[in-house]
Amino acid sequence: MADQRTAGTEVPAVRLSSISKSFGAIVACDRVDLTLHRGRIHGILGENGAGKSTLMKVLIGLVLPDGGTIEVDGERCQIRDPHDAATRGIGMVHQHFSLV
Repeated sequence: MADQRTAGTEVPAVRLSSISKSFGAIVACDRVDLTLHRGRIHGILGENGAGKSTLMKVLIGLVLPDGGTIEVDGERCQIRDPHDAATRGIGMVHQHFSLV
């Protein structure tokens, strides 16, 4: 039996396609594509202000995108808030956190 990854049939856990987000005249994300697969380690690198945090906020529903699509397990969906993200198994652990 062929490994799904080598057979090219693996459905990504998350796929962001052409995600765009602006804040007034400031373009934070300009048609960004990102594909995440289960069981793999992913990293997002970029300079300050490159849009990394904005992209993650779109993924977890803290910020709504101006354009683009999100797929979770091959199904197109809209993530409008963190609850939507959580029901799809998506969450975020912040670099600096505190318990209140």
